[in-house]
Amino acid sequence: MNRPFALAERNVPRYTSYPTAPHFSAAVTPAVYRQWLEALSPNATLSLYIHVPFCQELCHYCGCNTRAVRKREPIDAYAEELLKEIALLGMVAGRELTHLHWGGGTPSILGPRWLETIADRLATLFDLSGVKEHAIELDPRRVDRPLVGALKAIGVTRASLGVQDVSEDVQRLIGRVQPFALVERAAQWLREAGIRDLNIDLMYGLPGQTAAHVRDSAQRAAALKSQRLALFGYAHVPWFKTHQRLIDESQLPGLTERLEQAEAAAESLRAAGYESVGLDHFALPDDSLAVAAREKRLRRNFQGYTVDEADALIGLGASAIGKLPQGFAQNAPDLGGYSRSLAAGEFPIVKGLALSNDDRLRAAMIERLMCDLELDLAAFGGRDRFAEEVESLAPLVDAGLARIEGEHIVMAAEGRAYVRIAAAAFDAHLAAGQKRHSLAI
Repeated sequence: MNRPFALAERNVPRYTSYPTAPHFSAAVTPAVYRQWLEALSPNATLSLYIHVPFCQELCHYCGCNTRAVRKREPIDAYAEELLKEIALLGMVAGRELTHLHWGGGTPSILGPRWLETIADRLATLFDLSGVKEHAIELDPRRVDRPLVGALKAIGVTRASLGVQDVSEDVQRLIGRVQPFALVERAAQWLREAGIRDLNIDLMYGLPGQTAAHVRDSAQRAAALKSQRLALFGYAHVPWFKTHQRLIDESQLPGLTERLEQAEAAAESLRAAGYESVGLDHFALPDDSLAVAAREKRLRRNFQGYTVDEADALIGLGASAIGKLPQGFAQNAPDLGGYSRSLAAGEFPIVKGLALSNDDRLRAAMIERLMCDLELDLAAFGGRDRFAEEVESLAPLVDAGLARIEGEHIVMAAEGRAYVRIAAAAFDAHLAAGQKRHSLAI
């Protein structure tokens, strides 16, 4: 393949939301968020995300809002804060909860007692009879049978296992030594408990990584027959995540190597029977994500690709972001600010963004591009309305990565990895407030 390096070197958002988080402001206050919640229809369905910003040790590559803790006291105190935040949601009590996702960090660090206590509290507040997916992110090194028993008890249906790379050499360079046998054991225990829907997370672009490493990781992950796999490109942003300075930049793969690694993993996964989903996900043909992709019902939110169609997403925990019909709202990222707001009986919201009609229109366009790898301009006002944006796609078209067919924009098979660049063409906020984002590839 003739690779267009100038395009691959562009820095663009990941578009798990639109507008993206750098454009949030303090205009969305706790009082505004409360008004938004109170305005939700009694029939509104809800999705819930719980963020736990703790790990027992911090991986060098990590881009999440988390911190390393070795003692129980901060974890127990944080669990108490989560219960306080849940208690503030009385105005949406009784609503149907369709999706529940625990993320982090390492959310299982809460331990069985707190996982069960928090889940019980949610069960008293919401209608859980229609939950379609209850998911949690797990570190395979921290999975034991008591934890698996607790996950089964609270109704977890899907577990995501962080693997990244199976090479011991790469693992040492990223500060995450994890024999693959631990992943296999965790998968076995989860399946024995009835938690059979598994996700595997892989990465490329890590220090010391080669295409052979990535191919081997993809093949071994595929052998577990997990329903879904995600393949993320490492985003080196040491100006934002200072612990990434532990990574020797001279050992990072160059752009050519990154492209080769992404292609090697994708080829291996497709050869193992997985279907490509969106930009960077893969799923077995009968998985709901693959089905939704084929039927063009795929959605995208802060957890990535999803089939979640709830009317509102409520974020709980430090730094968590919620999305309501009116806009986005984000909690304080620092534990001190988060706790002080809750102590005052207020939602810990520090910023957000009220959506304009133009924001909603462009958000829908970007979501369809990111999910379907194509866009019907006629459904959004027609090509003439977005003439400037369509013209800006010329570099992608000239490189053979996209086609414009009348009112349709279609990413070529070789252009899948470049879809974020196509999406950026419709981002009205990007030029005015450009921040430093990750590489397109």
